[in-house]
Amino acid sequence: MKNALKPLYAILAPLAFSVISVSPASLHGEEADLKATRSEFQKIPIWVMGFSPVQRDTGLSEDIETQVASVLKADLKRSQIFSIAELPPDKGDFSDNKCMSLSSNLAPHFQKVTVSTWGRIGVGGTSNGVHGLILDACAFDPGQRDVLTGKRYFSLKTTETLTRLMAHRWADELVYRYTGEQGIARTKIAFVGQKENGRELFVMDYDGYDPQQVTADGYLNLMPTWAPDRKSLIYTAYRDRKQLIMKRELATGREEILVSPASLNITATFAPDGKSIAYSAAQDGNSDLYQIELDSRSVKQLTSHNSADLSPSWSPDGRHLAFTSDRGGRPQIYIMDSEGLNVRRLTYDGDYNAAPAWSPKGDWIVYVCRVPSEGFKLCRISPNGEQRKQITNGQSIDDSPSWAPNGRHIVFSSIRRGESQLYIITSEGAGLEKISLAGEHLSSPSWSPFQP
Repeated sequence: MKNALKPLYAILAPLAFSVISVSPASLHGEEADLKATRSEFQKIPIWVMGFSPVQRDTGLSEDIETQVASVLKADLKRSQIFSIAELPPDKGDFSDNKCMSLSSNLAPHFQKVTVSTWGRIGVGGTSNGVHGLILDACAFDPGQRDVLTGKRYFSLKTTETLTRLMAHRWADELVYRYTGEQGIARTKIAFVGQKENGRELFVMDYDGYDPQQVTADGYLNLMPTWAPDRKSLIYTAYRDRKQLIMKRELATGREEILVSPASLNITATFAPDGKSIAYSAAQDGNSDLYQIELDSRSVKQLTSHNSADLSPSWSPDGRHLAFTSDRGGRPQIYIMDSEGLNVRRLTYDGDYNAAPAWSPKGDWIVYVCRVPSEGFKLCRISPNGEQRKQITNGQSIDDSPSWAPNGRHIVFSSIRRGESQLYIITSEGAGLEKISLAGEHLSSPSWSPFQP
């Protein structure tokens, strides 16, 4: 079901939500854990077997079990870690809220996959008599000495939004168990959308569901960026024909002005340690890059050139900044030390390269490149300039790339069907997917960090 954009009241407030880890000893009679070693490019075959009801009279959708399986499959596929096996949707067994060893008649299917997962969803009671929403999730890996493991997710509230969150958590758990890295299924994406005559900020789940409105003042609010702790956004706000950089706490709605109004204050971004921001500003004339310490509010000018310097992006270690400048006559990507020294040009292919975004792993910088006969696309380049690859193709206008915190995916805005919507794609250029489900003229997406 597509969700309409709705007002925000407490966008990332803690949920009445708990996770109960079920030890392998209670599940299978001995201590064990799911572990596997795979090459970076070999996807792990997984069988999503299906989900059973805890009990039928739950107040949830009649097809909630199918929805959970669908969300889980989509999460696992997007992770780029798993490949979904096309096998029958058999359901595993339970006994006293515990995962049970699977029937031997399923052995032929197990030979086709590395891991199988199943579960049950609905409203039920815990061992201490408390009733609420329950997702029991199980996993079985016959290649790891018949490892069987599971988790119970529980919430006092019973909503389909929480049901999706539980499925996301299990997907992230499976990614972590097989890679040692966090999954992205519980990340968020901030973006700009049209609301009546203004442009407002919104935040949605990484797959486009549950969009919630952050600002509601009827002005222009643009270019949101996440704080490293995921508790706030900074953005450019237009007030009285001036631009100022604002910070907004998501849980409380509290706002503060970080950079006073000027003719130009744009493209603000947090340093990796969250203690300062870099941004582009101009009072009269060309724009330069600045850095402001958030505690002392001391400002340092990083560039001073008779050109337009825009769109700073920090390297993950905070030691360098990539940015856009037309100091060579056309917009190109440059890199400098975080102190503003040792400026060097990075891009040379094409007459327009802009809006750089440094990957969380530090190995790539994605940016907007103009390609003859195709228009504005996304490209990536290594920080030493030795490797370059075009990521998107076709007749479209692709803009505003932002990395997922796993460094494998990119979200961006694109005019592909007559209006600007939001899409994700892998850094290799695969898995293009439109994720925006509601709203008009969506732009400037920003992918959140991992959940603390």
